[in-house]
Amino acid sequence: MTADENAAIMRRAYEAFNTADMNTLTELFDESAVWHLPGRSRFADDYHGRDATFAYFGQLGQETGGTFRANLEHVLADDEDRVIGMQRSTAERDGKHLDVGNCIVFQLKDGRIVDGREHFHDLYAWDEFWA
Repeated sequence: MTADENAAIMRRAYEAFNTADMNTLTELFDESAVWHLPGRSRFADDYHGRDATFAYFGQLGQETGGTFRANLEHVLADDEDRVIGMQRSTAERDGKHLDVGNCIVFQLKDGRIVDGREHFHDLYAWDEFWA
């Protein structure tokens, strides 16, 4: 796939995530996808498989009353099936407000997401929001 095609896939994935479009997410995530979340929050873990990854995504929405958003700001892609999505993650929960910059390094294979690795500008703020 070309860099432009890879970037378009990720733009679709972000749109699907923010609108809870599970059909599109299922189309774009490989069944064996692995998601890596750093930190010390209760969500910090490696999620193995699409179902485990989607369960984590669902918890983000559930815990924030549907306010969690991954607002895509920039996409960097190459012809080697790697894409970086730079975003702002925002949400409201228990009187707390989350607004943290982060990026996700994605690995694609045959146009599907097989790996996602989150990196936060302020991991402490992310962890504190979920405490």
